This record gives sequence, C-alpha cells and structure tokens, in this order.
Amino acid sequence: MSDILLRAIARDAGIQISAAVTTGLVERARQIHDTTPVATAALGRTLTATAIMGSQLKVEDGSVTVQVKGNGPLGAIVCVGDADGYVRGYLQNPAADLPLRPDGKLAVGAGVGRGYLMVIKDIGLKDPITGTVALVNGEIAEDLTRYFAESEQIPSACALGVLVDTDCTVKCAGGWLVQLMPGVKDADIDRLEANLAKIEPMTTMLDKGMTLEQIVQTVLDGFTVDFLQTDEIGYRCACSREKVERALISMGKTELSKMAEEQEQSEVTCQFCDKVYTFSGDELSQLVAHAEK
Repeated sequence: MSDILLRAIARDAGIQISAAVTTGLVERARQIHDTTPVATAALGRTLTATAIMGSQLKVEDGSVTVQVKGNGPLGAIVCVGDADGYVRGYLQNPAADLPLRPDGKLAVGAGVGRGYLMVIKDIGLKDPITGTVALVNGEIAEDLTRYFAESEQIPSACALGVLVDTDCTVKCAGGWLVQLMPGVKDADIDRLEANLAKIEPMTTMLDKGMTLEQIVQTVLDGFTVDFLQTDEIGYRCACSREKVERALISMGKTELSKMAEEQEQSEVTCQFCDKVYTFSGDELSQLVAHAEK
C-alpha cells in the first residue's frame, strides 16, 4: 500500500484532523541512513509529523522544516516537508542505540533527550516564520502538541508511531493530528477528549489492518465526519549538482580555494539521501571565480 495522507473534519463541530500512513517513506529513510530501531522510530515520527504539517501549508511551493535538537545520543533530527506532503530528513547519529524501556517500547524520549523543537515555515514571505518550544519529553508527538499550543495557539492532539519489525525493517508507521478550530463547543471538546483517552496507539491500529478512514472515525467517534481529501505522499530529496555548487560557492573564495588546492578530488554527500557529488580540483577552481571573499 502506498503512503497516503487523509484530511477530514467533524461536521458542525469545529474539529479538523489529518492522518497519514507513512510506512514506505519511513522504511526508505531507514534504508538511506541505516538507522538502528530507536533511530528509525525517532526519525520516522518526525518525518510523519512533517508530512502532515507540510500538507497544511496554504502555498503550493511552501515548505516546513522541523528540527528536534535534544542532548540525547541520537543528536539533532532535521526533516523538511513540501506542501504536497513529500518529505526528507536525517538525524545526526543514526547508529545510536539504546536498550528498550521497561515496558518493552523503544526509548525514543531518552534517545532524543532534553532540548528544543523548532519549526520553520517558508510560505513565500520575505522571511520564514519560526517557532521554538522546549521539548516536553522527546517523544515527538507531545512535543509537537506543545508547539501548536504555544507557537500557533491551536489546541491540538497528536499521535505518531513507528513499529519496527524483528528484522529491523519498518512494519508500519503513521500518525494523526487533530486540531480545534475557533468556536468549538465545550461538549464537543469533552467528547473528543473521551475518545482520545481510550484510543489505541497508531501502530496498533495500523498493525490490525485498520484503514485511515477507520482510524479517523475512531478518533472522531460520535461525530459526523466529512472526508475532504486524500493525497499520496512519500520520501523525496530535492538535492541536485547545481544546489551543491551553490552551497560550495557560499563557502567563500578563501575556503574554496584551499579545498581546490589541497585535494585532487572532493566529495560532497547530501545529508538527506546520501547521494555523493564529486568535484575535481579544476571544477572547484572554476567555482572559486563565482565566490565572494
């Protein structure tokens, strides 16, 4: 099954929800970065959230960057999502490993540690819109809930999950984000909270074979649900040789000249997809002409 993102609303209740199946794109990220199970879960949850947030952008060529910077062994996590829900991402230490928690679950919170979460939205304005919050527990979903409450003043609830199989591949992954719109009634909030108190984890529902429609109906149990839109999503890197050249030029004349003189051949690896771009000394020397001091 391909990865999909579904948007819906509770009719007459002022509640909106986005839900996504991201098994394929999280597995793709695992293959690219050769992540341990706990790293797969941390990166996968962040990629899932970024896909949902990217799809909420109102501009066609907009993008959202989610950075999770904790002091845990996993290091920083950086994910970028486009307005069509396609994402890419990496984490600093993909080989970091931790023992399971006492309840048998992956220790994502301990892997991330304490620090902050930053969201940068590029929606075509002169400057990107940035919001930063302290991490609640490094489990990603709760951290994003705080971000929406504090930075965007939108009451939200979020669930993100990655189920890693015994062979370390991704068995299933996905998440949902439910948000209250202005004017929502107290009775509807109470009903939603009662649903969320008893709902199963996202990966449990996916592993049972539930569809996104069924999962959304479960979150919004008791409401009349209008399904608005379903889109295919996936892992997509936007790197190119031209972009790498621009990045090299931005290093400046001095640094680039030194690089050209010291190495017959230089390799630049894309952090998002691990593609390697090779530049000869002559090619670097040509780029020096375009660089500033």
